[in-house]
Amino acid sequence: MDDAVFEYVQRHANPSHEPVSEQLAATTRERFGDLAGMNIGPDQGHFLEMLVAITGARLVVEVGTFTGMSALWMARALPDDGKLVCFDITDEYLPTAREAWEAAGVADRIEVVIGPAAELIDEVEFERPIDLAFVDADKPGYQAYLDLLLPLLSERGVIVVDNVLWSGAVVGDEAQDASTVALRAFNDGVAARDDVVAVMLPIGDGVTMIRHR
Repeated sequence: MDDAVFEYVQRHANPSHEPVSEQLAATTRERFGDLAGMNIGPDQGHFLEMLVAITGARLVVEVGTFTGMSALWMARALPDDGKLVCFDITDEYLPTAREAWEAAGVADRIEVVIGPAAELIDEVEFERPIDLAFVDADKPGYQAYLDLLLPLLSERGVIVVDNVLWSGAVVGDEAQDASTVALRAFNDGVAARDDVVAVMLPIGDGVTMIRHR
């Protein structure tokens, strides 16, 4: 959508807790420059927060945390006994994330696991089935993350995968970089499966919601 429509959408999202997320966005830009684009926007934040709330999720897993924006939105919607487990390849951005989580009063709901998620997801002993998973990490790893998370889902669990439109580069075959090629293959593969139900939504840079059939 164009900027005017996007701004209209933002203004009509009935904002909640905006000061902390806005400060985190500003801090991320100040400390990490152009990398700040890896954070989700408020539209996706509201979407994830609502998903956690309406599903009643008690265990949420995130693959790819960066400075903690998506974790911030999701953790705020968890019940008092809820837990968010975040996997990230590096702890470089973790202090910035923890500052925001503390400011929002959700730090006690979040556990961070540092290292390759494709190797560590199977090693973590989750206390219960996963109700919601959010994948926003290295694009060539998406298929592995999906394969690892699907068997761990609760009966009504959902996996949300980010950046599936990749600024439109997945349409056509002009772009041949590793991330775009991997996303095309991932999108095609999900659409062809008969063991899951999936829907792609034009939220942010595109998200696909996936659940067991």
